[in-house]
Order: sequence, then C-alpha cells, then structure tokens
Amino acid sequence: GAFQKKGHSARVLSPEEAERLAKDQVLVSEFKQLKLEKEAQKNWDLFYKRNSTNFFKDRHWTTREFQELKACREFADQKLTILEAGCGVGNCLFPLLEEDLNIFAYACDFSPRAVEYVKKNALYSTERCKAFQCDLTKDDLLDNIPADSVDVVTLIFVLSAIHPDKMHLVLRNIYKVLKPGKCVLFRDYGLYDHAMLRFKSGSKLGENFYVRQDGTRSYFFTEEFLSQLFKAEGYEQVVNEYVQRETVNRKEDLRVPRVFLQSKFQKP
Repeated sequence: GAFQKKGHSARVLSPEEAERLAKDQVLVSEFKQLKLEKEAQKNWDLFYKRNSTNFFKDRHWTTREFQELKACREFADQKLTILEAGCGVGNCLFPLLEEDLNIFAYACDFSPRAVEYVKKNALYSTERCKAFQCDLTKDDLLDNIPADSVDVVTLIFVLSAIHPDKMHLVLRNIYKVLKPGKCVLFRDYGLYDHAMLRFKSGSKLGENFYVRQDGTRSYFFTEEFLSQLFKAEGYEQVVNEYVQRETVNRKEDLRVPRVFLQSKFQKP
C-alpha cells in the first residue's frame, strides 16, 4: 500500500534523521570528485552492462502522471514530436510509443550501451523513433534535432545524475529544440527522499549531492533550487511541487518515505 500527497512543503525529518544528516558533513575529496566527473559516462555504461535492461521497471505511469502528453495536442490525432532526454534503455519511451501511435520520439542518453539497448528493442522503428548518444552538458542537440521542433521534452530521473554546476547547460541545450509555448515535463528525486537518507557517511559530494557505490551520482532537489535553475535559462514555471509517497512494506512492516519533485516548465 502507499499514499501520495502533492504540495509545496518539503518533508519534515524525524529528530533521528535530522541528527544523522547534521553529523554527515565530511565531503569526498576533491581528487575523487574530479575523477567521478571524468568517469561519469564510464560509470553509467558499466551500470547498464551489469543490469542490462532489467534494472528499471517500465514506466506505465507516465501518461497518468503527465496528462500534458495528451493535453498539449491542438486536435485529437495530432502527431506529436517528443524528446526523451536521458532515455536509459527505454523504460519510459516504449510504453509511450505503444500507448500513443501519433508520437515521433527523439531519445538520447549519455551511455552508448543504453542507446544500443534502445535500438535493439523489438519496438524500435526508425519511422517512429531516433535514438542517439549525447552528453547533454556539451553535445549540441541541434546536431540531431531541428531547432524549435519538439512539442514535449521529458526529463525524468536524469538531471539528478548530473553535477549541479552543469545542470543549466542541459536546460539551455533543450531550450533550443523546444517549440515556443511548449513544455519540459520533469520528475526527479526530492529533498529527504528515502534514498538520500540511506547514504552512508563518506558518500557526500556537496549539498544534497551524493555518490553511490557504483560511482553514479545523485542530487536531491528542492523546489526553490529547481525553480531558479529553469527560470535562469528563460523558462516559465507552470507547475513545480513535491510528491510525497509513503510506501508500506507489510511483510517487513517498513514505511519508506519517497519524495519526488514533479514539475512543468514552459518555453515562452
């Protein structure tokens, strides 16, 4: 079982959680931080090598959570062009292409291996999809996508894997291919999510920024930080709120607090 609530207030920590986070102030050394940044692509590629296409579940919740995918059409069977920025192995992409036959999707990922898995998927067709490898912080999307041509960009659990100093470069890159008046749909980890509280000491890279054992990194967003990030690149905020879920594992009697940020930002 799980309950879910949306809103603008961040999750309140228990006294034990607050104390544990307050104690964990030692940052990973600058040398190791630079190494992690340099090897970010390699670490994600190894992640997909180990887990192949089995790690993430197919995300059939996307159209339920993001009514905009249907609502942004001006007429019923209008063909939409979408960009899935950071597509992984296609867990979001393929359910969407199956559900909606009037979509053409661009899909890109940092990991060459992930892109190969997308292209090998039985549902992949060059008539409906173009997948390509791309480092969103430095490879120009205009090399693969015409300017002002995309109706919707999905940015789902992607920005959190990028160094906070480089996140604005991703948003700037996406801005160029998005049609005026169209939106970026965002969902990612929120402040004090269960995953943030599980990091052991010695995993902290900076404020709300951590490294996992496999070298992949994760940032946990506040509503204010995300809002400023998008607005600084010229986007207008439509929706930006925390989604708090409590997932209950009845067998082990565990209550796990999940916190996400779900947002929509528009290119004027």
